Amino acid sequence: MLSWPAPLLPTLPGTGPVLKVYDTARGEIVATTPDRTARMYVCGITPYDATHLGHAATYLAFDLVNRVWRDAGHAVHYVQNVTDIDDPLLERAERDGEDWIVLAMRETALFREDMTALRVLPPEDYVGAVEAIPRIVAHVERLLDDGLAYVLDDGTGDVYHDVAQAPGFGSESGYDERTMLAFFAERGGDPDRQGKRNRLDPMLWRGERPGEPAWPGPRGTRGRPGWHVECATIALDTIGMGFDVQGGGSDLVFPHHEYSVVHAEALTATKPFARAYVHAAMIGLDGEKMSKSRGNLVFVSKLRGEGVDPMAIRLALLSGHYRTDRTWTGDLLTEAQERLATWRQAVAREVGAPAGPVLHGLRERLADDLDSSGAIALVDAWAERTLAGGEDLEEHAPQVVCDAVDALLGVDLQVG
Repeated sequence: MLSWPAPLLPTLPGTGPVLKVYDTARGEIVATTPDRTARMYVCGITPYDATHLGHAATYLAFDLVNRVWRDAGHAVHYVQNVTDIDDPLLERAERDGEDWIVLAMRETALFREDMTALRVLPPEDYVGAVEAIPRIVAHVERLLDDGLAYVLDDGTGDVYHDVAQAPGFGSESGYDERTMLAFFAERGGDPDRQGKRNRLDPMLWRGERPGEPAWPGPRGTRGRPGWHVECATIALDTIGMGFDVQGGGSDLVFPHHEYSVVHAEALTATKPFARAYVHAAMIGLDGEKMSKSRGNLVFVSKLRGEGVDPMAIRLALLSGHYRTDRTWTGDLLTEAQERLATWRQAVAREVGAPAGPVLHGLRERLADDLDSSGAIALVDAWAERTLAGGEDLEEHAPQVVCDAVDALLGVDLQVG
């Protein structure tokens, strides 16, 4: 699957510090310890509608991870999937009387456009679930052969993973069984399905149903893959076990990331799947949770269509910490637009306040669990000092700050 074009990254003097992030599994901020090439897997969209601001905030958070690593001297192998076959996609296609393939292709293309506009660094591997199906089937077959999975005895051909044989189950989320069951039911699971060995067993393969697309599957069946084994397979086949960061929204902690860990560790008989599990918080609208069911999603493409500068959208979303649930409001966007205009006015000057402390501060703040709000405050202060004038202004400082904001925060301050 095609990714999107990469923005140019300015070269900054020196290198940045080690990135520290909050690891959900350990419940604390930890230093990342990449090899020469840092490896990151971030769960992608299910393309049944366009990129809403919750999506955008998540991918911006991990774009900062990518940028901080690169600034510290690492190459980055970034992988993202597209769940281009799943229940929500089929349900939306049926509701709208549309071919599910056309719907998935259109919304994936729109997502690429939004990511390009927001200047998100693209993944090196951008993999759709459909193209990964042969590899997923091979993995399901292996789990069946090893006695770690079973076919439900009801003629459907559905295959489940037996979590009773996964000793590390629950270690990523840290949830108790009651919490797991509640989230499992709420987020696409089937705890009350008859015939399962354990209510928390996740589906690996869904046998063919009338009117649904299907592919050749394990044990000579036809059907389509489960969601969690999709990501486990794509990660294993691109960056392997023990990669540096598994990323996604906080709603993926359980069940999605927990089960991806279970599948991958069962397939490889090694640990860990990822060295750190990092999750971005939710975005609300005017004080309410933003969700498909509430019908209050705000789409990046709609804002762009209204003439909103994507850099203002980016600044607005980065103005809060990635791990803090926050609200999108008209005032937030207005503030970001005013900030963007001020920063652009400041970097257009021939001289400015000293740039060295700003570059150092940006690196320090972003390396400290992606403190984007703290980083933004530093640039605010620099812009204020620059526009106020004074005797300590330096030639070339505006260009250095412009490049630093571009490379580290991903905000293009060039006009025209």
